[in-house]
Amino acid sequence: MPVPIPRQRAIPAVESGQAPAAPQHHQPSKEEAPRKEATVDNNGATQLSLLVIEDDPGGSTVVPELLDSAGKPIRVRTARNLTEAERLLTDDVHCILLDLALPTPGRSPDDDELAVLRHVLELAPRHAVLALTASGDAERGAEAVRVGAQDYLFRDELDSRLLSRAIRYAVERKRSDTAERRLAEGRVRAQENRRLERGLLPTPLLEGSSLRFAARYRPGRSRALLGGDFYDVVRTPDGTVHAMIGDVCGHGPDEAALGVELRIAWRALTLAGLCGDELLGTLQEVLEHERSDDEIFATLCTVDIAPDGRRAGLCLAGHPSPLVARPGRPARLLPYDNNGPALGLLPGARWPRMQVELGAEWSLMLYTDGLIEGRVGEGGERLGQDGMVSMIRRQLSEGLRGEALLRAAVNEVRSLNGGELADDVAVLLLDRET
Repeated sequence: MPVPIPRQRAIPAVESGQAPAAPQHHQPSKEEAPRKEATVDNNGATQLSLLVIEDDPGGSTVVPELLDSAGKPIRVRTARNLTEAERLLTDDVHCILLDLALPTPGRSPDDDELAVLRHVLELAPRHAVLALTASGDAERGAEAVRVGAQDYLFRDELDSRLLSRAIRYAVERKRSDTAERRLAEGRVRAQENRRLERGLLPTPLLEGSSLRFAARYRPGRSRALLGGDFYDVVRTPDGTVHAMIGDVCGHGPDEAALGVELRIAWRALTLAGLCGDELLGTLQEVLEHERSDDEIFATLCTVDIAPDGRRAGLCLAGHPSPLVARPGRPARLLPYDNNGPALGLLPGARWPRMQVELGAEWSLMLYTDGLIEGRVGEGGERLGQDGMVSMIRRQLSEGLRGEALLRAAVNEVRSLNGGELADDVAVLLLDRET
């Protein structure tokens, strides 16, 4: 059906799809169709383009002169059927004016009367669509908007000014809807990522133990919940409490994933009865098989606390030594003379297990190097282990314990650094009181 509006500008035959196109040796598929850039005027502004899809047996479709908000002409193409429309629907088309009365091939009168609109929306999901319907058929037009069109127009009330304005509004509305949808999708993805990362953080298995547990975790990546640092605590059936903390070099998503794999492997191996050198050697094999680059390594500290809570075995794989605090004594670092290499550096490496005495009442703090590598002041000096020990001694003397102690330690390190730390930070604390 021709649009009954004044004849002002005929569409050129080639642009309307009525003249034969140049022969092609290969017809590109929809996915590989070349992207045609939007037309730009002399002032650098994008020129709006309209594709009219309507049934015109006479082949003489005309539309009035259409102008955008700056008074520039809106380019117009016409297609008499969906086959022509698909060929003319390039990326420089901003809006589609669709006649809802356009026949759909193979559709019977009992089929969905908006089938042609649904087909066009599938064909052009990124384009604004205006539905053209008969005067007084507002119900059909409203249904078209509900299905996905940006607006509807009555065929016999159409003029140049109304159509130009409708095109501009439809294009802006489509852009707004697309931006809002992408923002909503981004929020959903972020929520899913946070939920996934939160689920990957460990739940300590300490049922039956008298030890108290606290942990603090801050990934270096912006807006992330999980970094390359990892930790875990489990109690085995014999009453031994096993604690571990580690750090994969780097702090991106790949390192975070590898850290989770190592933590889960450590828990499985520990519950299976492995400890010390045998456990670390197996973890190195896991690391070597799972890492994406041969230069990736991980440091690790493991502690197994005897059922009576008075002594522990310590293994260090290139990792800072834990800090122990006892009543009436200054906090200090546990011995680290037999520190073995980081996992993934030396094939066939060994990690000696050291026996340490803890006493009747104590606090044991395991941490990653993010806690000690923050800078102090403007001179570039780092806090270091000595600075951390002095800080913890002072905070203990102020009566801080458990979660409060870890929170104060991380906050002070951030404050000394002058802002967020560049590296991941993980700290866990085990306390035994008589």
